[in-house]
Amino acid sequence: MTDLVIRPLTEDDAHLFHTLRVPALVGRGCLGHTYATIGQGGEYRPEWTWVALREERVVARAAWWAGPEDTAPIALDWFDFADGEADAAAELLRTAPLRTEYSLLAPPGWRDQPEVRAAGQARIDAAVLGGLEPLVERYRYEWTPECGLPERPGRLEFRPEPDDAAVEDALRRIMPDTLDAHDRRAIARGGVDAAVRELMDILAWFPSPREWWRLAWAPEGELVGIQVPARNPGGPCVGYIGVVAEQRGHGYAYDLLVECTHDLVEQGATKIAAATDQPNLPMAAHFARAGYPVTQERIDLI
Repeated sequence: MTDLVIRPLTEDDAHLFHTLRVPALVGRGCLGHTYATIGQGGEYRPEWTWVALREERVVARAAWWAGPEDTAPIALDWFDFADGEADAAAELLRTAPLRTEYSLLAPPGWRDQPEVRAAGQARIDAAVLGGLEPLVERYRYEWTPECGLPERPGRLEFRPEPDDAAVEDALRRIMPDTLDAHDRRAIARGGVDAAVRELMDILAWFPSPREWWRLAWAPEGELVGIQVPARNPGGPCVGYIGVVAEQRGHGYAYDLLVECTHDLVEQGATKIAAATDQPNLPMAAHFARAGYPVTQERIDLI
């Protein structure tokens, strides 16, 4: 087999990205973007798009993505390879000097569909061979008006909180025994304060207004949690839902989710994206109760 050439693309040869033809079974444009460089009117930067070529033929490709204001990539969005070229794909990931999370998207129940399962597992295996490791599997949801707007339970009062310190305190109280795998990983790596800073950075990254964030309070004046309606580059989304540890067991996450949904609809949303870890059974149940259907499954590798 001929030697591989692994390199980034340039604006002049960005068309090479589309010469690799693979079945669209899993993982095609994980952020929902069609591949085009910024010079072509798209959102991808050629220096963050790497290909593996064999005899000038693209046999594997990887495209990292970031928002227009970001100075470093934040997600591996495309990762494809030709039949029999898993090793080349893994070598591409090891060679490219870019390190981000990779989220592989698949249809619901993908492991029950042999062809889709084979394609998904091949992608996971190649990513692991390339240096990534699975972190968690998630459900992705998409609410539309046809799902019905859930009625507000009316148990809580929601107020904006302009003071970041107060928001950070709420997040700090949410972290104990969290079921979120990303938060647990952040805590394990740097402690609760580091996890809170990381989460604040993520929430601040959303291009939606900071004024949308809401703390939730019980009638007795006790803090219950926080809900963050947001917009990401793909549109309206449930940015964050969290209940402080001492208020768990009352189903308040459902109240927060419903309020977040109403807030986004009042801002004009006709489609709302959301996600939760599959092992987080309480939150998955709340999404189901609120009328959010599972539209995809997501495997996060780090």
